[in-house]
Amino acid sequence: MSSRNNKKVILILVDGLRPDALTGCGHPYVKELLEMGKYSLEAETVYPSVTLPCHMSLFHSVPPERHGILTNTYVPQVRPIRGLCERLSSAGKICSFFYNWEELRDLSRPSYLAYSYFVSGQSYPFEKTNEMVTENAISYIEEYKPDFSFIYLGLVDQIGHDYGWMGEEYMKACRLSLDEIKRLVDNFGQEYSIIITADHGGHDRTHGTTQKEDMLIPLICIGPDFEPGSKFESAGICDIAPTITELTGVPAVEDWKGKSLIAEK
Repeated sequence: MSSRNNKKVILILVDGLRPDALTGCGHPYVKELLEMGKYSLEAETVYPSVTLPCHMSLFHSVPPERHGILTNTYVPQVRPIRGLCERLSSAGKICSFFYNWEELRDLSRPSYLAYSYFVSGQSYPFEKTNEMVTENAISYIEEYKPDFSFIYLGLVDQIGHDYGWMGEEYMKACRLSLDEIKRLVDNFGQEYSIIITADHGGHDRTHGTTQKEDMLIPLICIGPDFEPGSKFESAGICDIAPTITELTGVPAVEDWKGKSLIAEK
């Protein structure tokens, strides 16, 4: 592992964000994001394109048929694979989570997170909890400088289910989520590598199929290892964990199937 890779990483995930919604929602910050990072608007998630299976594949770098999570109900893995937080924490890295959808608590096994902040998007408006997640993340990261932080924003998916993907309400939710992303990048873009992505897309008022509206996700990687304004030739959700471990100078888990997106220099 090259000594140049000992960076801190923030992973921001907007649930249900389609690539064409990112570029079509009308937020002026999108152009700046795409210019400052290396990106793909055609990255692929996994099938079933459902929130918990997609997140498990992101954090464990294998498809759902390997980790065994096929719905939004967690079940223990029959053949356990070490996930991203287990790998980082075992290497002495400090990991933190900030989220507003409770099922994500199972992405990391007990004892591997230094800090976790959860506020229920079901008990309070998702618009408010998105802001609360961002505010708590900024406060904690500024004070404690963890090596890896996962920040999940659930508003866009909730609005997609309530009103439909690509409608006026959905596009507004995309813009509000980009406001939170801008706050995070403005605060930490100089000292952290930042990855921005989604778990799946959506169509009508649902998702979970193999059609491209559900399967394509945006992926933006910002930091000195990524050429600004360039595009990934191919990228998928399973590539994110190996990219993060390489950025932090930690070897990937042998069972992982994804590849690092950091170009050899």
